[in-house]
Amino acid sequence: MSALAPRRRTRQVSYGGVRVGGDAPITIQSMTTAPTADVRRAAREIRSLARAGCELVRVAVKDGDDLAALPVVAARSPIPVIADVHFDYRLAVGAARAGAAGLRINPGNIGSAERVRRVVDAAAEAAIPIRVGVNSGSLERDLRALARRDPARALFESARRSRALVEGMGFRDLVFSLKSPDALATVEANRLFAAENDCPLHVGVTEAGPAASGAAKSAVALALLLSAGIGDTIRVSLSGDPVREVAVAAAVLSALGLRRDIPRIVSCPTCGRSWIDVARTAERLEREIMGMRSGVTIAVMGCEVNGPGEARDADIGLAGSRGGAVLFRRGKIIKRLKGDIPSEFLREVRNFMRDKVK
Repeated sequence: MSALAPRRRTRQVSYGGVRVGGDAPITIQSMTTAPTADVRRAAREIRSLARAGCELVRVAVKDGDDLAALPVVAARSPIPVIADVHFDYRLAVGAARAGAAGLRINPGNIGSAERVRRVVDAAAEAAIPIRVGVNSGSLERDLRALARRDPARALFESARRSRALVEGMGFRDLVFSLKSPDALATVEANRLFAAENDCPLHVGVTEAGPAASGAAKSAVALALLLSAGIGDTIRVSLSGDPVREVAVAAAVLSALGLRRDIPRIVSCPTCGRSWIDVARTAERLEREIMGMRSGVTIAVMGCEVNGPGEARDADIGLAGSRGGAVLFRRGKIIKRLKGDIPSEFLREVRNFMRDKVK
């Protein structure tokens, strides 16, 4: 029996051909740290994110320089680019006309209903979706007292208002996100919102923190929501290199069995019996092959105790032994590796994944 609830049925939107909601796979998102106006740096960062397995990327459009650079960045990107706009509705309108695959706005800080309508009309004309992002740090003034008493309810009320406003304008290509730095408040807000409509949900914890604590907090919230069938696209928000966000998001989806096309890496914690550098080998694999779409299980084990069993059970595995390591393919010993074992094993994994695709 599956521990997961059936996926919530939602309407579906498309960001430049990448579908979100409905029967589409749960997608992985991230956001650039480079200013969009710095075209070379932003484009380079997006390429790195795409190689890591990111499927949708958000860029900040905070001023006219970012807006002017947006068409170039979008054209160079291998994945759809979503424009993230706050405060100035004119930037959102310009981004819709400049080739963004979608918009991310918060109607609460865009301004009057008429300004929101201008953004909605531009998105409708460009045939792109809008993600309404509701964050605990940017709630409407009249919801702040409620937020102190019941932060999840305040997020829900803000999202409900925005949905009524935008759908009242005849626009339905909507994705919603309700986020807080508090993992449990985020979970409860999304549960409340999911119970009363069929809008796709972008889920994650905002401002989750640095790598270790932020990953843990995000994984807790994502597991609770995704196991309840809630969530159509995800982001793990971590301080620092956004490529790490993609690796954690992919690992969560793989661990829950929600994406069978993401590699699964099994590695031991190592101990005094280990013959090889398990951490360096496993981390290099995670960095270089998690973005490849192949549902293989890869094992990296340090010694002869549990190593052969785990490596034999994997599609391809490595077990450390005196003087090197033993390579397994689908339960059979293929060869012994010596020398630069991480590089040799990575080469074997890539060859195996290519052979599997053929």
